[in-house]
Amino acid sequence: MAKKKIAIIGGGQIGGVLAQLCAQRELGDVVLFDIVEGMPQGKCLDIAEASPVDGFDISLTGTNNYKDIAGSDIVIVTAGLPRKPGMSRDDLIEVNSKIMRQVAEGIKQNAPDSFVIVISNPLDAMVTLCQKITGLPYNRIIGQAGVLDSARFATFIAWELGVSVRDVTALTLGGHGDDMVPLVRYANVSGIPVMELLERKYGNAAKAKEVMDAMLNRTRKAGGEVVALLKTGSAFYSPASSTIAMVESVLKDQKRVLASCVYLDGEFGVKGYFVGVPTVLGAGGVEKIIEFKLDAEEQAMMDKSVAAVKGLVDTLA
Repeated sequence: MAKKKIAIIGGGQIGGVLAQLCAQRELGDVVLFDIVEGMPQGKCLDIAEASPVDGFDISLTGTNNYKDIAGSDIVIVTAGLPRKPGMSRDDLIEVNSKIMRQVAEGIKQNAPDSFVIVISNPLDAMVTLCQKITGLPYNRIIGQAGVLDSARFATFIAWELGVSVRDVTALTLGGHGDDMVPLVRYANVSGIPVMELLERKYGNAAKAKEVMDAMLNRTRKAGGEVVALLKTGSAFYSPASSTIAMVESVLKDQKRVLASCVYLDGEFGVKGYFVGVPTVLGAGGVEKIIEFKLDAEEQAMMDKSVAAVKGLVDTLA
């Protein structure tokens, strides 16, 4: 059986970790592209020299030529300027939209049959722009944000309750920004509602809500928290791991339900925009959008988040 081919556009922090994770899991042969000469080649050489130690056997190619991504099964787009302290994701739109236009043209000309995952910020607008330029069918282009945002929410819940992160389920919808929608009602530990556990821990509902509100705020601003600490870049380990979950679900046809930034055609009351919702990812790409009824408060938050996405996308015109 022929190996899958995975192209990674952008050889920075996320791109390098992605290449390493793809290699270690033997998901397919990797092509790492960047415009900086020598950088993707050096990273691929470095990772390849770890293969006897880690025990993986795949090809790693660093390149500065888009032609080398031809025939890719999956293209992951990480290219773009990372955030700096004090910047929002939205602040990146002008410079990163210019980069995305070049990347999308490269994909259109060299890997038009690939499945594309965009990570570049501001996420929802960058997926929209990439799809518009490449003309890819909506089932073959998505954005990675919801897996990461949900993982951050789950992490904070696990720390607060002193339980394993493996037993926490959390879901975040909407745009990848400060208006994202972590769903408190569905957050649970092995099926037990998190709010019930918080009320037991603190003895009253008011304190439980206060603690949850703090976790929601931290989830929404988690990326900025990392940026403020690093000072010279943005998160890269967790975004890369979150992307790998999506890549693996598609390449191995796992049918996992993962929060993904996908094109909505009426689902959740949204039509014509890329927004984060639960999605079944398999060999057919976006195989199904899992729709469910939001309560009034959740719907109001979703509407606000979608409005922010629309506002950002409108600036691309």
